[in-house]
Formats: sequence, C-alpha cells, structure tokens
Amino acid sequence: QVQLVESGGGLVQAGDSLRLSCAASGLPFSSSHLAWFRQAPGKDREFVAAISSAGNTAHVDSVRGRLTISRDNTKKTLYLQMNSLKPEDTAVYYCAARNRPVGKYNYWGQGTQVTVSS
Repeated sequence: QVQLVESGGGLVQAGDSLRLSCAASGLPFSSSHLAWFRQAPGKDREFVAAISSAGNTAHVDSVRGRLTISRDNTKKTLYLQMNSLKPEDTAVYYCAARNRPVGKYNYWGQGTQVTVSS
C-alpha cells in the first residue's frame, strides 16, 4: 500500500520560511516522479513544482526562486523549501507521485496546511 504523508506546515508571517516534507512508503521511491501541488481556499488545485527520478526540477513561475523542490532517496522523502513566503502562498500543500515521467499522478498525500499572514 502506497502512503505519502506530508508534514511541516503551519502558520507563519510574510517573509518567513518553512520546509515541507513528504515521507513515502510502498512505492519504488528512487524511480518515482514526484511533485508538490497546492489548493487555496475557493481555488482549483495548482501545480507548484516537480522533480524527476533523475533529479531534474521544474517550478511554476510564481514560486521560482522562493520555493525549491528536492528529494532524498535514501530517506524516501520529498521536500519543499519555502522561503520569502507571501500571503498568496496560503494553501493546503499536497505531494504526489507517479511511476512514469508523464501523465497523471497516481498517488497523493492528505495535505498539510500552510498559512502566511501579512
């Protein structure tokens, strides 16, 4: 059974930093393609960042330079380092995994809340 468990969310002030973690089990982590998504109140879920099995990364323009995705295959953990946080970063953040480099993400975590006050 695949499990993705996010942690690290919280309430912070604008300009602060957070690091989200996503601990994975039940899947071939090192060969999996991983991503972070977020959903703000009243909005659709949106892509934030992705990292391939080879470590190649992609970030949505609105977070590039502030939020950074990374992975530790030995710990089977995905990270999202969040710096210079803004109120518009407030959302529930989800990690996701898929077996292939393209297509839908097969597995999702339950989400962790990030709230940034101004």
